Amino acid sequence: METPSNCNWGDADRKTLYITAGNSLYRIRLAATTGIHDHGYLLPGSFKLYANYPNPFNPETTINYQLIMNGMVTLNVYDPLGREVAMLVNEERPAGTYSVQWNATGFSSGTYFYRLIAGGFAETRK
Repeated sequence: METPSNCNWGDADRKTLYITAGNSLYRIRLAATTGIHDHGYLLPGSFKLYANYPNPFNPETTINYQLIMNGMVTLNVYDPLGREVAMLVNEERPAGTYSVQWNATGFSSGTYFYRLIAGGFAETRK
């Protein structure tokens, strides 16, 4: 018996679970379901700002974040000197998980920082 070492959802529809164990790879595909009713979704358990992808990027990257409560959200991009170069989000948002794309066409190549501020939470990533 092998001990599982990692698992992740995959495929375009995210309905396949891949599990690695020792030198093996297991694939579990969810079957079609009937008679199941959607009564909402689970809210995130914490504020989180994820690493952008792809990174490095040219010219577009995706930034994901999650909110545990409704409130004002700002997500801005800064250059290495701390100057704001883009405002991606500046509005009230309900709790949930979000994805924002930044198209840097017209900006010089280099390092940029993005900062999420929401509900007393603040985090910056490069």
